[in-house]
Amino acid sequence: MKLRNFFAWFAFLLLSCWGVMAIICSNLPAGTRLAGAAAFAAAALAGAILPGKGKWKLACFTTAFTAVLVWWLALPPSNARDWEPDVARLPYADIYGSSVTLHNIRDCEYRTEKAYAVRHYDRTFALGSLRSVDLFFVDWGLPNIAHTMLSFGFGGDKYVAFSIETRKIKGEEYSSVRGFFKQYELTYVVADERDVVRLRTDFRKGEKVYLYRLKASPEFIREVFLDYLGSVNRLKARPQWYNALTANCTTDIWKHIVPYYPKAKFDWRILASGHVDKMAYDLGVVDQSFPFPELKRRSLVNERAKAAGGDPGYSRLIRRGLPGFD
Repeated sequence: MKLRNFFAWFAFLLLSCWGVMAIICSNLPAGTRLAGAAAFAAAALAGAILPGKGKWKLACFTTAFTAVLVWWLALPPSNARDWEPDVARLPYADIYGSSVTLHNIRDCEYRTEKAYAVRHYDRTFALGSLRSVDLFFVDWGLPNIAHTMLSFGFGGDKYVAFSIETRKIKGEEYSSVRGFFKQYELTYVVADERDVVRLRTDFRKGEKVYLYRLKASPEFIREVFLDYLGSVNRLKARPQWYNALTANCTTDIWKHIVPYYPKAKFDWRILASGHVDKMAYDLGVVDQSFPFPELKRRSLVNERAKAAGGDPGYSRLIRRGLPGFD
């Protein structure tokens, strides 16, 4: 088989699989999904195996694929669904020159992962007091996938965390496969650390949370923080789809950092988020006092987070004695 033919068949199989999955993973009624996927697969297969010239076969497949693609691209995200209570209220920010008021900062009181009382509060921060930015790295036990969050510190024990997540409707569970196919809206959870960190250390099983102080200038931290707020406000005004590859917890962090980071170069670890903390170490933006394996071991906060509980000084207590923190 010629190399050109090999790539043509590979592209055909890839696009065919994508089309079938886009229909199967859609919100169409179950019967319509199966019928639509079967019809597309039949059209694709017919274009491949029926006798005739190559141009005719290509036209047959292209027509079917284009129809599915146009339908898929037209699927609109929404802010008006029956959301899970923890993501029902969207955050937003009012920016007044040297200060920012964040609305709907989440501070859930958990009894279990699924049983919680949703609480929100508003808080005004002086941009001049913005001192730090920290990376929370959440290991799910998968070698190449992790959850990442940034938390901005305003001096003392004032921190606000941003967790970029899927916005799920009631009863919906996350599927990494469906995450590629416009099944979840994107949301920026703006939260108290006692919410998004305790959820992962105290109430979810098998998650390990690591905390790293990022080396950055006050100017850089301020620019990234304001960039985050721009996205927060845009999502409230105009919803956006989550995508497991291109619009997720790690790729969006990178998008916020790139405009203000002169050394920014794309790294495969942006997509393989399970290696992001090692990437930060290689870039020299986290503490370098220890070899990376030792730094990571010392940066695990699960036990100290459990010990801190709901203490008002939670953020200070989980940072005490960690490498890179004063």
